[in-house]
Order: sequence, then C-alpha cells, then structure tokens
Amino acid sequence: QAQLVESGGGLVQAGGSLRLSCAASGRTFSNYVMGWFRQAPGKEREFVAAIHWSGGSTNYADSVKGRFTISRDNAKNTVYLQMNSLKPEDTAVYYCAASRKAYVVTTHLLYNYWGQGTQVTVSS
Repeated sequence: QAQLVESGGGLVQAGGSLRLSCAASGRTFSNYVMGWFRQAPGKEREFVAAIHWSGGSTNYADSVKGRFTISRDNAKNTVYLQMNSLKPEDTAVYYCAASRKAYVVTTHLLYNYWGQGTQVTVSS
C-alpha cells in the first residue's frame, strides 16, 4: 500500500516558520514529481510548490515565492516544505502529492497519490 504521510503542521504566529515533511512508504517515489497543495475552508485546492524527481527543477505559486522552499531527500523517500515569513492567508490544510509525470506539473489533476493533509494555522 503506497502512502504519503504529512507532518509538521501546527499553530504559528505571523512571521514565523514551519517545516512540513511528507514521508512515503509502500514504494519509492524517487522517480515521481512531488508537490504540495493547500486548501482553506470554502476554497478550492491550490498549488503551492513542486519539485522534479531529480531535485533539479522547482516551481512555486506566486503567493509563496521567496518565502517557501520545497526540497526532497530521495534516500529517505521524503519531501519537505520549508515555510518562512508565514502570513494568516497561508492558513490551510497542506497536502503532499506525487505525480507520475516526467516533468513538474502544477494542476492537482495530474497527481496520482495524496497524503491525508496537515493543518497549518497562522495567527495574526
């Protein structure tokens, strides 16, 4: 059973930082594009960041560019999202996802595996 499990969410004040982790099991995701998405109550799922299986290419939503950093450690079968300078509008459930595409993609329709999500709440 292939699984993605997010961790590291929590409550943080505006301007603070959090580091999310996504641990994979059941299979290796070293040849998958990995992405982070988020969804706030009443809103659609939103692309946050993605990273190529090689780690050589990344893509970020404009809303998080310069503040968030996606990385991966294929030896640990884990992907990370370092979130700095957090804002209240970053509050959402954050989901880790994996895509079988050979290039970085930003639409959730092209991701095949999803984690259960981890809550990030940023207070003002």
